[in-house]
Amino acid sequence: MTVKKGEIIEATITDLAFGGRGLVRIDGMAVFVDPAVPGDRVRARVFKKRKNYAEARVIDVLTPSTDRVPPPCPYNGWCGGCKSQFLDYDRQLVYKQQQVADSLAHIGSLEDIPVHPVIPSERIFGYRNKMEFSCSDRRWLLPEEMGADEPVDTDFALGLHVPGTFYKVLDIDACLLMPELGNRILNSARAFMKNSLHPAYGLRSHQGFWRFLMLRHSVDKDQWMVNIVTATEDRPAVQALADSLRAEYPRIASVVNNVTSRKAGIALGEYEMVLAGDSTITDRIGNRVFSISANSFFQTNTRGAKALYRVVENFSGLTGNQTVVDLYCGAGTIALTLAEQAGSVIGIEISDTAIADAEKNSRINGIDNCRFIRGDIRDKLPGLSVKPDLLIIDPPRAGMHKDVVQQVLALSPERIVYVSCNPATLARDLGLMVDDYDIREVQPVDMFPHTWHIEAVARLHRR
Repeated sequence: MTVKKGEIIEATITDLAFGGRGLVRIDGMAVFVDPAVPGDRVRARVFKKRKNYAEARVIDVLTPSTDRVPPPCPYNGWCGGCKSQFLDYDRQLVYKQQQVADSLAHIGSLEDIPVHPVIPSERIFGYRNKMEFSCSDRRWLLPEEMGADEPVDTDFALGLHVPGTFYKVLDIDACLLMPELGNRILNSARAFMKNSLHPAYGLRSHQGFWRFLMLRHSVDKDQWMVNIVTATEDRPAVQALADSLRAEYPRIASVVNNVTSRKAGIALGEYEMVLAGDSTITDRIGNRVFSISANSFFQTNTRGAKALYRVVENFSGLTGNQTVVDLYCGAGTIALTLAEQAGSVIGIEISDTAIADAEKNSRINGIDNCRFIRGDIRDKLPGLSVKPDLLIIDPPRAGMHKDVVQQVLALSPERIVYVSCNPATLARDLGLMVDDYDIREVQPVDMFPHTWHIEAVARLHRR
């Protein structure tokens, strides 16, 4: 049987591919089927055909897998946020462990590396402490809305994107990944924006006023920050929204307005105005307190970050007098977590705002054995005046630049703890270091239930 574009196939899903799509082989050709889980018997239409693989989308689930569960979210399958709600959570963890192990073997050629069972998230819903919702002057309708008896207003949307698109925005009443109060704030903000004199921003026309609504939640204080992102400055308009939200929801401790005229669809202002309360909120990971501004980087699952950093602490093996260097240190969350167990900690980070946050967080926690270096790691690492006993590496999804890998090997620390949010680049980078370092173990930690994303921590010792 030759798989052709446009044809309808009937098959039983046999595996889960990296990225969360179902996988079946037809006459030796890999067909990636979405949304499907192993054990599903499905009818699916092939929409893409390449030389070595094809992609298909499910039309009907003929016989559901025993691992399939009813997704509680009505937007599941259309929203790009958490695509794996229909897969039993315990099975999600099994497949995430497998993804890490498969990446190490197939990408890094690393066999027999102990990959432990995934540490689960304490909560599988309501766990996100940050959500960004996009405004649009065109609402993207769900299939059932297209055939509704009552016409649906399509001139305004405040919600999340259909996957793979920049202009298709679903109007979201509630995101189950966010604490419940956040959804009430979302709906109040939507009603205000729709009834205001200002239009939503057009993602194609680049005209309009309301651009994003960002919500941040402090787990420790149970307080909220609201960041209203607009295309131009109109203080009275956004102040009225801020005052309305604060009056309705006393747990809102901060309302800010980021203003940006840039066309890029990023909720980052060219400048910021404080409308109500403080410019920051605080949260806690372990015994450390962190100040969080609208544009700070902070792990989006606070409880999951606590579990992640506990693994980092255990793998670090610090006894009180070692020198630690933290690459890609961000706002200093790992550096400050380890400071009490180390002699000194040096963090290196390219972002000016992240370094400012790290220095502020160091002062807040009364820590005096951490210092932070602002700059590109490729420039700063060769000139480092100390030889670290322990190197922490926590890079972005793209992993380490090849030059940084070589600088790490030249620095030759006794131990490395590598924290990764991408199993593929983790495997690639570890494969480049395996001749010099023994990879003792890898511990995955689930920070993002119902998505295919997985954090993993690797412990390395110099050979």
